[in-house]
Amino acid sequence: MQAVGKLKTRLDDSRVSYIYATKPWGNQDQPEFLNLCMSGKTSLTAMELFKFTSSIEKQLGRTKKEKWGPREIDIDILFYGDEVIKTQNLKIPHPFIAERAFVLVPLAEIAPDFVHPVLRLTASKLASAIDTSGVRIFSDEKI
Repeated sequence: MQAVGKLKTRLDDSRVSYIYATKPWGNQDQPEFLNLCMSGKTSLTAMELFKFTSSIEKQLGRTKKEKWGPREIDIDILFYGDEVIKTQNLKIPHPFIAERAFVLVPLAEIAPDFVHPVLRLTASKLASAIDTSGVRIFSDEKI
């Protein structure tokens, strides 16, 4: 997972979840998704972090295709502390977190007590409120 290594260059005190496999979200006619969550501290602003993650995606071969379609890499910024940011290119907290088991399961693994700044629920509460049966550990090795 090259992306994790690149992110670790700008994140301190990082934590990385297991890698999880799930059925695709959105467009169902594609291979399983592989997902993980990573947390850490950074001196970058939210916008600088967004530009950094976008550059990693580009370095790793991401090309813009169909919405919710197959892609080489997708790095989403779920939260930036307790900030709420709404710009054309960046929305934090990520708007679909509460609907996506493939995000909530790894998030609850590494930050179960993190409180969503808008919904005011912990990651573990959010994960327990949806069907997570389609989320399975893909690799029991952590990066």
